[in-house]
Amino acid sequence: MSSSTLMDSRSVAVGIFPYLSAISPTEWAEARPVLREFPAKSNIFQKEDAAIYGMFLLHGSARISLIAENGSESILNVLSAGEICALFLLSGLSGRDYPGSLTAETDVVALFVLKSSFLRWVQTYEPIRNAVFGGLLDGMIRMGGMAQSKEIARLEPRLAGALLRLTSATQPLLHTTHRDLAVEIDSAREVVTRALQRYQRKGWIETGRGWVRILHREALEAQLGD
Repeated sequence: MSSSTLMDSRSVAVGIFPYLSAISPTEWAEARPVLREFPAKSNIFQKEDAAIYGMFLLHGSARISLIAENGSESILNVLSAGEICALFLLSGLSGRDYPGSLTAETDVVALFVLKSSFLRWVQTYEPIRNAVFGGLLDGMIRMGGMAQSKEIARLEPRLAGALLRLTSATQPLLHTTHRDLAVEIDSAREVVTRALQRYQRKGWIETGRGWVRILHREALEAQLGD
């Protein structure tokens, strides 16, 4: 790569990831940076790539999926420009294989550098380390939120069924706690609380300390599906 192209790639990267300004031109050249463009829905980063490269997302968004041993795929997070994949960082620092896959949700521009350089930068430069691990924490919090949203979506038919089963059209008041309902449907109290709050905002139920009143049985019945 020519010196002008190297400087161009560095300038573009620093514009999105300011902390990369800590990298000297010599270290940047040693990392063999390459800018790549990917169309939406294409696979942009997987196990084979992670064995050699680190990746910085410069433009667009990408879906992080975890690939299980049986080949099943579960979406963990959505990566936006200016973010780094948490799975790559953790697997790289622990010496383990990258367990995920990155798929472009939109047209994407990504910067690839040698994995050895990327990991050395994280360990050597405090501004890079602080920014990367701060982003990692944000990503983990977001992944937790996505997981909880999925759990709520899965439990709502069970919760609606329990509320309908424990009440009737003539006896809509149920004396219970969020914890008791969580035990009833084998879920966590916090997840049940969030679902009940959503039901209340929609006007389907009323809740108070130790009680739930059903206001709209038909809406709860619709949650049961087929």
